[in-house]
Amino acid sequence: MNKLKRILCAMLCVCMISIPMAIPTTVSAEDSISDLEQQLQQLEQENQKYQKILDDTKSDIAEKEEYKSALVSKVQVLDEKIAVTREKISSLNDDIKEKQDAYDNALMKTVTEVLGVIDNFERAASAECSDEQFKKGIDMIFKQYLTILEKLGVSEINAVGQPFDPNLHNAVSSCEDESLGENTVAAVLQKGYTLGKKVIRHAMVTVANP
Repeated sequence: MNKLKRILCAMLCVCMISIPMAIPTTVSAEDSISDLEQQLQQLEQENQKYQKILDDTKSDIAEKEEYKSALVSKVQVLDEKIAVTREKISSLNDDIKEKQDAYDNALMKTVTEVLGVIDNFERAASAECSDEQFKKGIDMIFKQYLTILEKLGVSEINAVGQPFDPNLHNAVSSCEDESLGENTVAAVLQKGYTLGKKVIRHAMVTVANP
């Protein structure tokens, strides 16, 4: 009986020793699981947060790519319109230049023919005439012709006292004149005219000290 009691006491001691050692192990594992579950929850929340940012970023990128594509298409359309507009402007400029050249050529031809008439009126106006009324009539017509030429943009070439310029003057004679410089126009035998920058007729001149 005593032996049985000793055995039971020994078993009881073993159980008392084993139980306290097993409980902390179980509690520690549960705490670890709880901590891990909390960490997992935090990680999942963080993951959701950054996943949303990523999704939003992808959406923004897609929208920007779509916007960029629309801009590229718009620029291409505008480039085509610009090219067409430039072509139209160039064509219109060519037409204007062509018409302007045709007008200038026709005007130059007409003015050239009229210049002979003006020369005759100028000579008649400078000639001696006993009939004052007739002379006044000649002067009036001559001035009207000059006014018409001026309205058309025709100008008389300034020659007397100017250095001889073969682009404007046609030298038909020469003379010595100490009052004038070298190669200077001394007299005009026939007036010259320009239309804008174009010479319609060179001035026929006498050049001093060539």
